[in-house]
Amino acid sequence: MSNSGAPSRRDFLAAAAVGLVACARGAPSLGRREESQTDEALLYVGTYTEGTKSEGVYTLRMDRRSGTLRRVGSVDAGANPSFLTIHPNGRVLYAVNEVEKYHEKATGAVGTFAIASDTGALTRLNEQPSEGGAPCFVSVDRSGRVVLVANYAAGSVAMLPIKADGALAPAMKVVRHTGSGPNAERQSAPHAHCIVADPSNRFALAADLGADRVFVYRLDLDGNSLRHIEGGDAVMRPGAGPRHIAFHPTLPLVFVANELDSTVATLRFDAERGTLSPLDIHSTTPPGWTGTNYPADIHVASTGRTLYVSNRGHNSIAVFSVAESTGALTLEQMVSTEGDWPRNFSLDPTGRWLLVANQRSDSVVVFSRDQETGRLTPTRQRIALPSPVCLRFHASR
Repeated sequence: MSNSGAPSRRDFLAAAAVGLVACARGAPSLGRREESQTDEALLYVGTYTEGTKSEGVYTLRMDRRSGTLRRVGSVDAGANPSFLTIHPNGRVLYAVNEVEKYHEKATGAVGTFAIASDTGALTRLNEQPSEGGAPCFVSVDRSGRVVLVANYAAGSVAMLPIKADGALAPAMKVVRHTGSGPNAERQSAPHAHCIVADPSNRFALAADLGADRVFVYRLDLDGNSLRHIEGGDAVMRPGAGPRHIAFHPTLPLVFVANELDSTVATLRFDAERGTLSPLDIHSTTPPGWTGTNYPADIHVASTGRTLYVSNRGHNSIAVFSVAESTGALTLEQMVSTEGDWPRNFSLDPTGRWLLVANQRSDSVVVFSRDQETGRLTPTRQRIALPSPVCLRFHASR
């Protein structure tokens, strides 16, 4: 959410239609290639453009040795290109346009951008309606055949087929959630907040903040369909407000960042039947802390030994150790994000660095990461960008 009190998407939703023409902006330093890029990681940053000075989606390079960030370009990706994902083949980036009105219809959009193999520069391929207002999350299934979108305002999820060149076809399936929660301001209706395919690519899990539920769908790629699994959903604690989820890399577990009650929940996932069962729940803030807080993003390290959650309000990253055999969580560290309103964050492909997008203080901040313990250490590395929301590393660069 993105409000100065209780966060709301209304602060960033455009009344005007999404722009159709993308304008690539200067990338004067892209000429430094070959030897320099072998030690540099490519990073894309999604932003809010409404009421800010953002130019759209930014392209950065990060020195893998020092964590230093430098801006190398940007592209006009329309209004509020807030959340990003990259195709498994590394050649296409997808960005939602988090608006409620697109071409005079009550929907947002998803834009498609080709990634240049030499520079990483983005070139628009096409865009499609997301078939629901305020799309806030986009992912690609693990085979790279469809894009999955969560529409926050509409309380719906959508499936859009991917063409051979990576461009999107119109949505083939839209599912509207039902349900509500006890928080009258935030849960009077469903608000889909994320949707991702499970590791087997047979199911898709969708967290809905308004319905206090993680929905489970059969992911039918041949039939371009999402079929709800009856009895498969996880019914969360009333008022929890599930926002984002993360799969454990080896254990049959799903971790859920709950926005409204500042908790992280552990669910067991039966990948044969497609069913979720609640196991445990932990606070994402320190004991005794009573200030306003809204967890946002959640990630598990590739080793499976550490879980991270961002806290907006407390402005921190909560670091949990994950028991090797059971997946039980223990809070090990609470680190200031050195900025305001840490929305999303990302671990770099090497696992040496963790980067945080501080939305309200207009900064992306770099932390070094102990690859054995998972603990974070502040660095002096950061870069100023307007209203950063989502960070996506390119896995191969």
